[in-house]
Amino acid sequence: MISYPSRHCTVELQALPSRIGQVRRIVSAQLRYWHLDALIDRASLGVTELLSNVHRHAQPDKTCTVEIELLLDRLTVSVRDGDPRMPVVDDAEPLATCGRGLAMVAAMSESWGVRPDGESGKVVWFTLPTSAPVVTAPPVRSRRTVQEKPARRFAEVGASAEALRTDHAPARSAVAG
Repeated sequence: MISYPSRHCTVELQALPSRIGQVRRIVSAQLRYWHLDALIDRASLGVTELLSNVHRHAQPDKTCTVEIELLLDRLTVSVRDGDPRMPVVDDAEPLATCGRGLAMVAAMSESWGVRPDGESGKVVWFTLPTSAPVVTAPPVRSRRTVQEKPARRFAEVGASAEALRTDHAPARSAVAG
């Protein structure tokens, strides 16, 4: 029987800009350890957006917990904070410099959501599929069998080439000069 290592990782932190980069590196290292390299970019982007929201909006403090969990063919990334206010996906103005975080999480993930956590907090989460989409190979064409023939000598090749040659006009160049 093969025993798999733990497929759960939890990090508690203050959602400060310097810590967000550290957590992104922790998530990347954990996914490499689980052999989920293909998910690193999307998981890092998602956790960065969720932690940025905690940094920007959470009150009374920026304490939060990041959790990544692998169950069957889904990776779930969640961020729990102590602010009970639920996030809202806004339509950001075209020139706005912020306000697209949850929309990006929704676009790059398989699913996402938010749920209350007790009386004074919430959990924002997203999932990523771990299996690659099935790509079907083109049908295999049958190959014609090639009959082996003995190699011809140079003199034989030259003679048959002369027989095939017909009189043609001389080649002309299209380049002036």
